[in-house]
Amino acid sequence: MELPQVELRPLERADLPLLARWLAEPLVRRWWNDDPAEVAAQYGPSIDGDDPTAVYLGVHAGEPFGFVQVYRFDDEPGSLAELSAVCPVPPGALGIDYLVGEPSARGRGLGAAMIAAAVARGFADHPDATGVLVPVVTANEASWRALRRAGATWYADGEMAPDNPVDSRQHVVHRFVR
Repeated sequence: MELPQVELRPLERADLPLLARWLAEPLVRRWWNDDPAEVAAQYGPSIDGDDPTAVYLGVHAGEPFGFVQVYRFDDEPGSLAELSAVCPVPPGALGIDYLVGEPSARGRGLGAAMIAAAVARGFADHPDATGVLVPVVTANEASWRALRRAGATWYADGEMAPDNPVDSRQHVVHRFVR
């Protein structure tokens, strides 16, 4: 399946109300436990360059539809320790988190295309990274299916703290390799 064309545009402070709306959207809220009222505190440091996590909007046909962040596990010691308990994490490995916020954009391959674009951008921005590891709650089937459509393969599974406390600790980890 050929993926649609998606561009990544750096998230700006002017985009925070849109991101807050997406985080309040029921399907997104189900899997992301970020408080929509706290988007400036959560993502402002990345926008301002005070946090090394890169944050982007996924854009298709000129319209933003989703959000993705790219980070190095080395910059997130807690996440690195937790993931390392489940599987080997190569030095310099990247991680991504993503959401399709616009309900009308779901089921069209845009999430997979945004993921693929984020992986390509992460590899371009971090030439020493050999892989991207993405843990997802096993029950979030749409998320890990999008990872597979984007080119990821299953890497490991195990227990990790879920983003949303109502979820199971069981996660599946997918991997992209350079």
